[in-house]
Parts: sequence; C-alpha cells; structure tokens
Amino acid sequence: MSDAITQDTAYRGPAFWSYGFRPFFLSAALFAGIAIPVWALLLTGIEGLPLRYQLREWHVHEMIFGFLPCVITGFLLTAIPNWTERPPMRGWPLMLLWILWVAGRWSFAFPWGSPLIVALIDGTFLVLIAGIVWREILAAQVWDRLPIGVLISLYASANLLFHGLFLNGAETDLAERLGLTLIMLLLAMIGGKITPSFTEDYLEEIEVTKQPAPFSRFDGLAILLVAVAGVLWILDVNSTVIGVAFVTAGSLHLIRVSRWYGWLTWREPLVLILNVGYGWLAMAFLIFGGALLGIGVHAEEAIHVLTTGAVGVMTLAVMTRASLGHTGRTKHAGPLTVIIYFLVNLGALFRVFGPSLSLPDNLIFGLAAGCWSGAYVLFVVGYGPILFGPNRDE
Repeated sequence: MSDAITQDTAYRGPAFWSYGFRPFFLSAALFAGIAIPVWALLLTGIEGLPLRYQLREWHVHEMIFGFLPCVITGFLLTAIPNWTERPPMRGWPLMLLWILWVAGRWSFAFPWGSPLIVALIDGTFLVLIAGIVWREILAAQVWDRLPIGVLISLYASANLLFHGLFLNGAETDLAERLGLTLIMLLLAMIGGKITPSFTEDYLEEIEVTKQPAPFSRFDGLAILLVAVAGVLWILDVNSTVIGVAFVTAGSLHLIRVSRWYGWLTWREPLVLILNVGYGWLAMAFLIFGGALLGIGVHAEEAIHVLTTGAVGVMTLAVMTRASLGHTGRTKHAGPLTVIIYFLVNLGALFRVFGPSLSLPDNLIFGLAAGCWSGAYVLFVVGYGPILFGPNRDE
C-alpha cells in the first residue's frame, strides 16, 4: 500500500469518516484490547458474561472473522483508491459499514435474536467488503488485484460456512481451517508486497546499496506452497503430509524474508517491524508443520504463532504506519510505538512458548493477554487522537 493517498476535495465531513483506516483501525484495536482480556478472565472460570456461543467458538470466530476483517477493511478501503485512482468510501456509507461491523460483534456476543439473524448480520459484512473490492477492481480494470478479490470472497464464504455449520449443530473446524488458510495467503501476498517495498524505500533513503530482491518465480513458488499446504490442511489429509508441506513452505518463506535485508532497517522500527512480522509468518509455517510432525510445541500453541505472532505484529505494523503516513505525519516510530511493538511480540512469545514453562496456566495466559491486548490499548491511546484529528497537511 503506497503512503500516497487519493484526495477528494469535495468531502467536508468529520475527519474520522474521511478514510476507512480511521474508524476501522481504531475499532479493531479497541476490540482487541477488550475481547482478549475478557477471554482470559473467562478462562479462569469467572462467570456472569452471557455469551451466545460456547467460549471457544466465540473466541475463535471473533479473532478470525471479527477482529481481523476489521483491520483488513481499514487497509483495503485505504489502499483501493491508490490502486484504482477512484474516490474512496467516506462519510455516511463508511459510517453505515462500520455500524454493520459493530452490530456483528454485538450480536455474536450477546443472546438476543435468533442464530439465523446473527448469521445474517455478521455474515453480510464480509460479503459487502468482497462486493466493494470487486466493484472497484472491475471499474478501474486493475486486473493484477484479482487475487485479492478472490481471497476476500473466499474469506466471506468461510464466515458463512462457520455460521452454517453452527446452525446445523456441526463442528466448525472446517470453516476455521479455511479462514486461517486464507489469512496465511493474505499475509503472504499483501505482507510480501508492502514489506519489501517499504524496506526498499527506507534503504534508498539512508543510501544503503543492498536492496530487497524483486518479486520473482521464487516468491510465487513460496506463496503457491502455502496454498498447497493450506488446502491439504483444509481437506484434513494425513498429518505427516501436511506437516511436511508446511515445513517446506516455511523454509521458503524464511529465505524469502531474508532476501529483503530487513535487519538493515534497525534504526527505523516502523520498517523493521514489517520484516519481523513476516518473519513470524515464516516461523508459523515451520512451527505448525513441526507440531503436526510431533516436533516442538503442541499444535494448539503452534497455530498461535500465526494468530498472535504474524497477525498481531503485522496488523499493528500496518496500522501504525498507515495512521502516520496517511495523516501527513512523519513516518517514524516514537517511544510509544516501539513499546507497542515490544508488547505485541512479547505477548505472542508468552502465548506460544509460555505453556511449556513450569508456571500456572492462568498466569501464562494472563501475561500473554495482558501484553498482547495492552499493545492494542496503547494504540488506541496514542493513535486515537491522530485518527480523530485532521491531516497535518490540511
């Protein structure tokens, strides 16, 4: 996503509704800052919160199909105008889309209305996002963005599948695996585009001769192997085959991120964190594949390398950079932003490797939740005024 932003001088409404990254990034951070501590408290056996669904289903759905789509929406509604040179969604249409997302979170959590109504409210959001993406792709004829349209459409379908399985009293594992596979591919494609791009810009700025390797057949093969491993996992074939596929994919993605020379950006955490986040993605493939082969941590902890590690770090990396760059501020990570990055990484480490320590589970989960969600709370505190305020260049 370029740091340039398409301007529409006709808009005169509140700055908060001028671009999708403003309400959706702030809402995603606020939701993560609340939902994860609630999840940790409920794990300790505290009662009194009347959730509609079982605790696991609520947590899994809201992280895969609630929190992350909010971040993705903020990203897409901001990036698409740069891809297409078409006006962005803003004002009342943006507000109504945000209200629909909020309604989905509320309806999924609390016992009101029928499960079918909940499915319609929650399921409609991602369907609309897919429709918006396709409308813009077709209108501007930006055919190189077709894969994004396909992945978002499949993502919306995975959410509908989750609701359909639940309504029929079936296990939701298939929808969860499909959703997580699509997240892997989105991170590999989008993260694999913006990370080397911003790394290259910074290395040129500080006059370093080494530059990230351009996209090649190697990168395409690495992404293809993620798709293959994901499909095998969705189909639930032999765990040894799946494990080997993920380890192979992880090895290629570890090589891929090393070809971007991200460690040379250590003076600017705003760029370095993107490379760290992609490193988490590569490790997610390796560790999850190893878990399926009976090596290393348990598979449940291994999947959190993706969710708390890669997703957590990459979302905050994108949210902080976009919030600064698209509001006319200097693209530099100050002390608060560095603390945000430190906490989200620490929370991921606690969640993945903490259970292997000889400490009480409640303590480990509490530390992981406190650090990880604390990073998002600090984003709300530090970036909320930026997202509500006008652009510096206005």
